[in-house]
Amino acid sequence: MILETARLSLRPWREADAENLYSFAKDPRIGPIAGWPVHTSPENSREIIRDVLSAEETYAVTIKGSDTAIGGIGLMIGKESDLNITANEGEIGYWIAVPFWGQGYTPEAARELMRHGFDDLGLTTLWCGYFDGNGRVGEKCGFQYVRTEEKYWPLIDKTKKQHITRLAGTDWYPDKL
Repeated sequence: MILETARLSLRPWREADAENLYSFAKDPRIGPIAGWPVHTSPENSREIIRDVLSAEETYAVTIKGSDTAIGGIGLMIGKESDLNITANEGEIGYWIAVPFWGQGYTPEAARELMRHGFDDLGLTTLWCGYFDGNGRVGEKCGFQYVRTEEKYWPLIDKTKKQHITRLAGTDWYPDKL
């Protein structure tokens, strides 16, 4: 499935994206703030596409007119999430490559995935977790703070505070965002 916004296309990841993914995901400013390690090679990125990014409801973010992935976004529904949510709830996760920071692409992609989750998939609630200094997208999209948890993140071998936010489908008003 391909989801579209005014400027973006969200499409499934392909193994052919490995070189491009590596070019962005080797940057230490990306993965660790999202809870995953810096990519070490194009082959490492290819394995991650096969083993992680090929999951259902996980998308490469591309600018319309270009098929190059500039980030990723996805929904983990029910037990796929580690937030202990129900089968009719989802957790949204996202990242965008450094050269594209500050251009509004992540909130734009997030709003479309939120629309898809609520309208197409019939989810009742969306959750979003973030680390210190990385919560602006959720804020811009209407998520409300619920709690903070400290937990161990094995992929980056660190214990970090994660701030948990939520948005109920009944509070989803895309025309007001």
